[in-house]
Amino acid sequence: MHLRLITVGKLKEQWLRDGYDEYAKRLRRYCQLELVELAEARLSENPSSAEIAAALDAEGKEILKRCEGKVIAMCIEGKQLSSEQLSQKIDAFSQESGTLCFVIGSSFGLHDSVKQRADLRLSMSPMTFTHQIARVLLMEQIYRAYQISTGGKYHK
Repeated sequence: MHLRLITVGKLKEQWLRDGYDEYAKRLRRYCQLELVELAEARLSENPSSAEIAAALDAEGKEILKRCEGKVIAMCIEGKQLSSEQLSQKIDAFSQESGTLCFVIGSSFGLHDSVKQRADLRLSMSPMTFTHQIARVLLMEQIYRAYQISTGGKYHK
């Protein structure tokens, strides 16, 4: 399985990079992981709604160029799944396609075109997280999903 994580923005803090790297290392047993980090659109200090819409549109176009196979868009209005349900969804998608793309947008979210392209809109929680923390949390959940699927001891 080829797993592609498409993100807008880079991890700025070392502790977040360390967390991401740890789960990336663990996931090598289960899939071929590819990280695609896209640049955030530049916005003014207090962007207007039109500026934000233009930025989301530009970011969305870049995201869509890199989407293939099954796509899971991380968005607050998405469906919430248990770890077990996510594991089942990843298993099902991997049987349907050789590539699974997870997409994390910028701090303003994702353009509607990305959400429409997605095979699943997924929310981690009704709480709001920075997209940087969301990346590490998502990696942990993907690793947990593979552990569930293979009967590993990580998930209790």
